[in-house]
Amino acid sequence: MVTAAQTLPPGTARAPRVPAVRHLGPNWYASVMGTAIVGTAGAGLPWDVPGLRTVCAAVWALSLAMLVVLLAARTLHWRHHRDQARAHLLDPAAAPFYGCLSMALLAVGGGAVTVGRDWTGERAAVALDVVLFTAGTVIGLAAAVAVPYLMAVRHRIEPGQATPVWLLPLVAPMVSAALGPLLVPYLPAGQPRATLLLACVGMFGLSLLATLVMLPVVFGRLVTGGPLPLALTPTLFLVLGPLGQSTTAVGKFAETAAGTVPEPYATGFGVLAVLYGVPVMGFALMWLALAAAHVVRARRRGMGFSMTWWAFTFPVGTCVTGAEALARHTGLAAYEGLAVLLYALLVTAWALAAAHTARGLLSGALLAAPRPAPAPAA
Repeated sequence: MVTAAQTLPPGTARAPRVPAVRHLGPNWYASVMGTAIVGTAGAGLPWDVPGLRTVCAAVWALSLAMLVVLLAARTLHWRHHRDQARAHLLDPAAAPFYGCLSMALLAVGGGAVTVGRDWTGERAAVALDVVLFTAGTVIGLAAAVAVPYLMAVRHRIEPGQATPVWLLPLVAPMVSAALGPLLVPYLPAGQPRATLLLACVGMFGLSLLATLVMLPVVFGRLVTGGPLPLALTPTLFLVLGPLGQSTTAVGKFAETAAGTVPEPYATGFGVLAVLYGVPVMGFALMWLALAAAHVVRARRRGMGFSMTWWAFTFPVGTCVTGAEALARHTGLAAYEGLAVLLYALLVTAWALAAAHTARGLLSGALLAAPRPAPAPAA
């Protein structure tokens, strides 16, 4: 019998398979996003808490380290397990998570300018953000087109399979729209600044309209098909992502527009921040209550930990930053209080997800092959 090893040319060494990363999917980038937003959102809270900014900088540094490790691990995954990587792309349940790669890069890059600069210095923080923002935006725009294309052309999807996970590649350009304005002040005045700001507005529209197309499909499946499977129930929180992030984005547009675009557009962005942000945040709070009710129901029916628990973090964090933006633009203490309450929820969710993830990594359970579905009874 001729073995695979005997078929290799003489002197050719077999590349290590690195089995530990075979089942490391793109969904793991959600842990980087969820960690980065804890630092970014905490740094923007309206109430000054001694030592909070230092803690936020430390959390951001942790997210940067996680991103580096995960990028290395995913590179090994693509190098040694291309069959599995291709299977992820052809799986309608896994392919949308490629949007998380974009958002992880963007979240860490935006955090560098927001709070990481306290440790790295402003120049290094801006340089890091330029690299990560550029890479994240390119990947996000590609995912926003490629994943829906694969869903239409290659995936075989039944109506009952719709989940909020489908929103992930569509939300990535909204993250670029919200974080791009951070780089506007570092560009030369005039055309460069206006171009970047309006490019962010364009990505805002791209993501918003795509979400408005997809969200009814997801909500219709929820209403007509019943509750999601227990393990997927936390993904209901993903709907908060485009809501909170778009509210954050219009707030950033308003804060950057003065001196970047002429009047009356600069003033118009300030009006948009309130007239858009207030009703959207209202819908976000309604959806938060609905999603929380589903999670309580699922928990009572035995929902255990899975990586979908990271859906409790980044989407809630975008609502924190959205509430912070509304607090700045309306001056209302109610939005300040809302931002603090949502941040407390974010930190609690992050602590639970991080603790369970660390435990699963140490035990090896989270990197093990998925269990086969039980055979139907005869």
